[in-house]
Amino acid sequence: MTSDHDFADVENQISEFSRERNWDKFHQPKNLILAAMGELGELAEILQWKSDSEVIDFLSTNDGRDRIKEEVADVAIYLIRICQTQNINFVDAIAEKLQKNEINYPVEKSKDNASKYTELK
Repeated sequence: MTSDHDFADVENQISEFSRERNWDKFHQPKNLILAAMGELGELAEILQWKSDSEVIDFLSTNDGRDRIKEEVADVAIYLIRICQTQNINFVDAIAEKLQKNEINYPVEKSKDNASKYTELK
């Protein structure tokens, strides 16, 4: 899947959007985290009462994918804003977490196993 959008450009658009509206004063860590949680709740709500087969059917439709995509974008925007306001590089944070996950979830212990790393034997 290719994209016409560069991550740095998207980050800049998010910053500019907030700056133009003078929203920086509202974008304190607590507010952004609560907003992200609210959007994550909206994402969950889309599938909340559907059976597994209904979820598969729903996500195979354009409407289903569009609804999920919109809520994923809302969650991501708030996560990026948290990083921007706290001077955290979003991509570096993910890369560092993936490195930790490599250590916590070695293939030989975690393959085909959904246990948390503290429970792996």
